[in-house]
Amino acid sequence: MKSVIVGLLISAVLMSTFSGAYAQQPQLATYRETAQVLVDEKIQNQTTTFVTLSSTSPLEMRVPTALDQKIANTANVTSVSITNTDSCVPGVTGQTCVLITIYSPSLIESYNITKIQTTVHAIGDSLIGDINKAFLLDATFNSVYIRPKGELSVALGTSGALSGNRTISAVYTAPQLKSSYLFDQLTSILLPQQIRNGGGFYNVARKLSDDTNSTVTFAITPTTTNSQSIYQLQVSAHSPIKGEVTTIRPLDFFGISQLNRSSYFSGGFFPLNSLVQVSVLSRNDTSVTSNAGNIVPTNNQGIPTDLTKSGWVFDPSSGQQVTGIYIFGTTTSATNDDLALTIGPPTSPTNSSSGSTPHRSNPDYSTYVVAGIVIAGGAAVYLFMRRR
Repeated sequence: MKSVIVGLLISAVLMSTFSGAYAQQPQLATYRETAQVLVDEKIQNQTTTFVTLSSTSPLEMRVPTALDQKIANTANVTSVSITNTDSCVPGVTGQTCVLITIYSPSLIESYNITKIQTTVHAIGDSLIGDINKAFLLDATFNSVYIRPKGELSVALGTSGALSGNRTISAVYTAPQLKSSYLFDQLTSILLPQQIRNGGGFYNVARKLSDDTNSTVTFAITPTTTNSQSIYQLQVSAHSPIKGEVTTIRPLDFFGISQLNRSSYFSGGFFPLNSLVQVSVLSRNDTSVTSNAGNIVPTNNQGIPTDLTKSGWVFDPSSGQQVTGIYIFGTTTSATNDDLALTIGPPTSPTNSSSGSTPHRSNPDYSTYVVAGIVIAGGAAVYLFMRRR
């Protein structure tokens, strides 16, 4: 499902008619950087920290055109991902994995294991040679894995395009690479110097990849929108939750004191291309009781009315799932003095019933960029192309 909160933000760009000191109209760029903290007290009892760099431009993530088209034209393929996650699928540990994932309910519902394995193996074999060549890998076939929709995907409302929702993956493996090595290998292939030298969240991702508990994942996700694929490079790390969580200082999880936007966006006003997101999954109803920084002004539809202002947008702010997105406005950096949140029991009854969260927002945090592409259409611009 598409994220309501991000959809509202994108709508704000498309509908805004700002006036005043900041003369430039807000724009969307195809390259985006997000820093996310998921405090999961409900399912996994851990905090997961993500930095995601994403684009739909082959100039900003240099996937070979022939490979991209081949993936898009292969029936039922929903994603191709490369990851050093310790257990990319159950039974496969200590490997770097290439997962070629398809969505075919009819194939699953055939309940013919031999047919499923043979079909998915053949699809994987048709792509793995080109993937290995493009990303300097030597992955060989390991197995076919049928993945049911997971509990965490249900809780977050995620589509499961990459890792769930009754998908089937052809799994290929190679010797495991440390996150820092895999990150350097992938970014040297994918990212142009303009992005690598622009710092911002890229620097945070690189630092996070040095964490011994971190993992790196790169995913290519075909879409039907303008025949574009979404390219996402993500570094994540996990830490166990010990005791009750009352204060969230997002930058502490990244091991930094200040989060800077990429200078790649310095040529214009791109308020939604750098976002910080904090989500809490709780066993009990909770709410944001106080926040550092400001609250972004919104209209009665919840759409921000002034994207030049830095601050938070919460949706929902109470329930078993709480989500906040921080917008930089015209600023280029943020500290914990801007980002820290305090959570606790709701001060008034929530709209949830029978332990469920309010219905208004059930977003797919792992692929928020999809909402931007669908809603913005051709509004996104290629910064790299404009600067050549």
